[in-house]
Amino acid sequence: MCAYTSINGVPACANADLLTKNVRGSWGLDGYIAADCDAVAIMRNSQFYRPTAEDTVAASMKAGLDIDCGTYVQQYATAALQKGKLTQQDVDKAVKNLFATRMRLGHFDGDPKGNMYGNLGAAHICTPEHKSLALEAALDGIVLLKNDAGLLPLRRIAVASAAVIGHNANDVLALLGNYWGQPCAPTTPLQGIQGFVKNVGFLAGCNSAACNVAATPQAAALASSSDYVFMFMGLSQQQETEGRDRTTLLLPGNQQSLITAVANTAKRPVILVLLTGGPVDVTFAQSNPKIGAILWAGYPGQAGGLAIAKILFGEKNPSGKLPVTWYPEEFTRFPMTDMRMRADPGTGYPGRSYRFYKGKTVYNFGYGLSYSRLSHRLVAGSKNPPARNTSLHAGLAATSEDKASYHVDDIGAEMCDQFKFPVMVEVKNHGPMDGKHSVLMFLRWPNATEGRPERQLIGFQSQHLKAGEKAKLRFQVSPCEHFSRVRKDGSKVIDKGSHFLMVDKHELEIRFEA
Repeated sequence: MCAYTSINGVPACANADLLTKNVRGSWGLDGYIAADCDAVAIMRNSQFYRPTAEDTVAASMKAGLDIDCGTYVQQYATAALQKGKLTQQDVDKAVKNLFATRMRLGHFDGDPKGNMYGNLGAAHICTPEHKSLALEAALDGIVLLKNDAGLLPLRRIAVASAAVIGHNANDVLALLGNYWGQPCAPTTPLQGIQGFVKNVGFLAGCNSAACNVAATPQAAALASSSDYVFMFMGLSQQQETEGRDRTTLLLPGNQQSLITAVANTAKRPVILVLLTGGPVDVTFAQSNPKIGAILWAGYPGQAGGLAIAKILFGEKNPSGKLPVTWYPEEFTRFPMTDMRMRADPGTGYPGRSYRFYKGKTVYNFGYGLSYSRLSHRLVAGSKNPPARNTSLHAGLAATSEDKASYHVDDIGAEMCDQFKFPVMVEVKNHGPMDGKHSVLMFLRWPNATEGRPERQLIGFQSQHLKAGEKAKLRFQVSPCEHFSRVRKDGSKVIDKGSHFLMVDKHELEIRFEA
């Protein structure tokens, strides 16, 4: 599906380099390409890419588009044909791609019940396997952000009573996020807690995620009379969804003051669970000792409530890592329409994404705690001698190079393939709990000048380890892919000299030079 955006001034749905050269050619798509809904109409009515509707439809189909989500192509394709802007061959190419896909699905093989998809029905929905997968996905996605003094996991026998407070605690829609099907067996966070604690008091606390009305005195009273307090706060589709942009990174309305008031009256440090899609600036909670633990659950799906409870009470060791950088509220002073990735010290612009952002963060991309203590050690692989300083003598004399870098295009695919080498990461679970552990490997350059990223993700793997168990994970490193950077002129180069593979605080230096 091609998007609404433009690439080098050409709308994605009319960009032959993207759709035909790359998606079909380099990436090998053997199917059909659809426009995002109304993207073709937007090319004419908002982007003014072509002077007429017929020109717009012709440009998109000649670039490689096969079908439009909307009515624009259907409405103007015939006129484009009649005016000679579109040929019959252009239409035939799109029809071929569409019907070839339908043929693979068996749509023309007679009785549909005779093919592998023909007997699917209600009995194939919400099976035990599906429910198990929904729970597994929710468990793996929950991220432990704070756990002061090992507050979590809780022992269920030690929790005599619990207060569950928050607008997201008993709302099925809070589990689902944007674009969803009706869940067959949803479990809200309140129901999840009730499965572990008999005496549970509940109060929404806010009238909605907007929280323009808060029952702060009642919430504080409930918290003060309960053994443990769980707060399920965050956002909803009223703040973040397609077509609706957030204007702040703070929790909406009175949420922060409600959380703080409850924390001040609770017997023990409270446990804050955030249900959001995007990041939120919760610096106030991060630094408040009366908020003992913070979890981010995203919008975890139908099994989200059960998954959260299993992690809170130690039936599952959290292994999730943040998929995005959590920026502070001050980041919102930079317009979202400023799409520059790299920082600009002259204007104070801090850059975007974990690769280039130079400002303060609330939490970093890839951050996530475990109930166990884990250690990592980078170990060189067989093609990469196990030395702290490792040289890749690559025979690059035949490539055109400047004084500081090698050009990837000049190295060529064959030599790039020869440069690949394995790196092993030794990871050990020192306990006290068994659990899955996610390992992220990054590349760091000696400096982040001249547009170089701060760091760059090379790969990630997950491994289940018993307490006390050790394992080695194998990462395949491709210098042409992982060590390269793009210069201002668009050329892809590998800097000569040192590059550093990183796992947490452990580094392995790799030297790239002839």
